[in-house]
Amino acid sequence: MSKRDLKKYLGQLTKEQLEEQLIELYEKFVPVKTYYDFVFNPKEDKLLQEAKVKISHEYFPIKKPNAKWRPKAKMRRSVAQKIIKHFLMLGVDPYIIADVMLYNIEIAQTYSSQNFIKQELFYKSIFNSFEQVINFVISNGILTDFKLRIEGVLNETMQQKWKNRYDFETIFDKID
Repeated sequence: MSKRDLKKYLGQLTKEQLEEQLIELYEKFVPVKTYYDFVFNPKEDKLLQEAKVKISHEYFPIKKPNAKWRPKAKMRRSVAQKIIKHFLMLGVDPYIIADVMLYNIEIAQTYSSQNFIKQELFYKSIFNSFEQVINFVISNGILTDFKLRIEGVLNETMQQKWKNRYDFETIFDKID
């Protein structure tokens, strides 16, 4: 069904029928419920804190109280990417999205400063995140608000002597 056909169909419904359909969608589909829950009660600060906790647990998992071993860091970029995609779908404020994007990189750098990482994919992945956050802040006109944090990421990359540190520098030089 095209958007045009949908508009035509919805135009033929009464107000009561429209309300019934929206209630049915709300009850049947989790993404619809999530969207309306956010629209009518946007607790962005709570969402931000939950996102940061999830991302930090990817690098610094918490030992369960009675467990004899500490879980290994999974370092999955996909967790942060899923959160960012979800925030974009909900229409969360771009400042919060940029904050999450940078937090993901910063926590990964904190982990790499304390642990040797031999997987090249880790560095490539963080570089992709760096490029993504730069494009995002530029397209949303908020670069000046995040430039110091972006520069901090670049400096940390240089200090840790990442193999792809010059790629980070090249991207940063384009915005400078």
